[in-house]
Amino acid sequence: EQVAGCSDLNTTAFLYRVIRAEDPDLVVFTGDNIFGADSTDAAKSMDAAIAPAITMNLRWAAVLGNHDQEGTLSREGVMRHLVGMKNTLSRFNPEGVEIDGFGNYNLEVGGVEGTLLANKSVLNLYFLDSGDRSTVWWIPGYGWIKASQQAWFKQTSLSLQKNYRNEEPRQKEPAPALAYFHIPLPEFSSFTASDFTGVKQESISSPSINSGFFTTMVEAGDVKAAFIGHDHINDFCGKLTGIQLCYAGGLGYHAYGKAGWSRRARVVSVQLEKTVSGEWQGVKSIKTWKRLDDQHLTTIDSEVLWNRGSNEPQVI
Repeated sequence: EQVAGCSDLNTTAFLYRVIRAEDPDLVVFTGDNIFGADSTDAAKSMDAAIAPAITMNLRWAAVLGNHDQEGTLSREGVMRHLVGMKNTLSRFNPEGVEIDGFGNYNLEVGGVEGTLLANKSVLNLYFLDSGDRSTVWWIPGYGWIKASQQAWFKQTSLSLQKNYRNEEPRQKEPAPALAYFHIPLPEFSSFTASDFTGVKQESISSPSINSGFFTTMVEAGDVKAAFIGHDHINDFCGKLTGIQLCYAGGLGYHAYGKAGWSRRARVVSVQLEKTVSGEWQGVKSIKTWKRLDDQHLTTIDSEVLWNRGSNEPQVI
């Protein structure tokens, strides 16, 4: 309806353009990676969706959305396929832990090779399965991050922060963390146009109940930003109680968009601190911007999400 001839091929081409322009260390797919209902072979569709990252020999990670499992693979089957693909850092679920969903895992980013922090985590990445539809028959709407997932998150965060306190060499502060999942938390509705960067062009499609995961993140203290998908024509970041809540931005052409509003991908850049003597330390700042699928691959809405020692967002 918007542009004659647009298809999944446009999505693939855009991914290649962004990857070539940014040369990322990690590509994250934030769910609804395929539209299962339109797929005759979910595995082949997922292979095609992830192909740009694999072809360019990049490491990548993924979480599930609410549409990935609507085709020929179950939700568990989709995640197991992702975990078996080339170059993936995706994980199924932590072993020995009773936990809801599929694809709850964390990745630790080590410091610069050859430095004292080489084998210590300077950045932690959490990935969670926010579900598809409510699994409680009398509660309508989308799924949510369950109590078992929050218990795993709290234990993982506590363990990582204990390591910071107990291991040598010590960093100045615990490593910051980022969280990735698909369905927006109810707290994404907390903002007005004056207190976020980007646009809100549709209602926030969060669960009809609040399971408390935002409070869990606030109490843990390490998550500085959370990134989600789901609502295709929202792309804003807003700060609430010390955490930046950000949409990844609608990228796919198979799904709905808005005429005249370019598809877009969010980029996250993490900078390390360097001492006067030239030694690399932990994370100094976390920045973000979006790339548009237009003629110039335009960069918009550059901002600092977090600075060590500062709680105030800055516009670049």
